[in-house]
Amino acid sequence: MAKKNAKNSKNDSATIARNKRANFDYKFEEKLEGGLSLMGWEVKSIRMGKVNLSESYVFLREGEAFLYGCTIAPLNTASTHVVCDPMRSRKLLLKRKELDKLQGLVDRKGYSIVPISMYWQKGAWVKIQIGLGKGKKDHDKREDTKDREWQIEKSRTMKKAVQQ
Repeated sequence: MAKKNAKNSKNDSATIARNKRANFDYKFEEKLEGGLSLMGWEVKSIRMGKVNLSESYVFLREGEAFLYGCTIAPLNTASTHVVCDPMRSRKLLLKRKELDKLQGLVDRKGYSIVPISMYWQKGAWVKIQIGLGKGKKDHDKREDTKDREWQIEKSRTMKKAVQQ
């Protein structure tokens, strides 16, 4: 019985990389999932966890979406015969309807498209979660920090009250 529940639950071990800074800098109104077009050496490096999403962003060009600034460090053993570019732009695999919607919102309303996380789906496919949002102002960031600190303080107080 425990094994069944373990399989059905959402597993965080499928997460490859997170862009923690994205939630601090942007307020997301919509999140989308897309595939990623990768080369063989990139998949091997991703399996070893050599991915950095912190400085990456998504841009739209000629009706297609590309991930730019994502660093996938090459492995010495996996990429001896291939010239590797760890900073190359990688094509995102999205549906035409999603691409058109993103293009319209970016052009008309000034939204930004930022990668939030990269993860494995069904063990074999690399997926990326992208967020459509606007940048936060400094006062919004301070407010979020205050809220987060208050939640921590509240949980500490409740924990002490339960222990006594």
